[in-house]
Amino acid sequence: MVAPSFDGTFAHNWTAEILPNRPMILPTRHFVYPGQVDEVELGALEVLVQPGEAAEQTSAVPALQPFLATCALGFRDPAAPTGIWAMPDPDWLCAVSGGYAYLVNVADPQQFTMLRYRPVLEVRPYLPEDPQAVPGGLLLFIGHNSLLAWGRDGEAWESDKLSWEGVTIDRIDGSTLFGHGWDMRTDKDLPFALDLASGKRIEI
Repeated sequence: MVAPSFDGTFAHNWTAEILPNRPMILPTRHFVYPGQVDEVELGALEVLVQPGEAAEQTSAVPALQPFLATCALGFRDPAAPTGIWAMPDPDWLCAVSGGYAYLVNVADPQQFTMLRYRPVLEVRPYLPEDPQAVPGGLLLFIGHNSLLAWGRDGEAWESDKLSWEGVTIDRIDGSTLFGHGWDMRTDKDLPFALDLASGKRIEI
């Protein structure tokens, strides 16, 4: 597994520290994701999260208390990313552990989503120069066959099938994403373009 990464492209109401191992003394608040997994601690990503003062409190538990997030490991393959990403919603955090992605509400850590892409092969923030193009921006999750986009209000869109095995992002130009994917019928890499506002293909 490669070293964990941190991406703070989006403004966020929290700080997070990836720990080398679980602390001997656990904080008062400890959350395990996805919750019911055998041997979840084996190779898990341990993240100490401190909500900021701007975090919106959504539960009876004081939102400013730090908590430990234990995120179950997906794959040990170096191709599967591990790290922390800020999200378009400043109260949410994305933790990826060996390609398993967990989206956590830092103000109410019991509220989380585990992405259906298992594994996620790449995470890429998109913050447009024109705020009107895609309001709030997107966090893009690249899988083997398609892309999933998460915005400030939750899941924004999922692309259609872009590849039989492996999606490569070449560049983003304005609100258009260009990439290529392998087509089994022709045994060739075929280019594609997506409108980042909708996730729909654009003719190129």
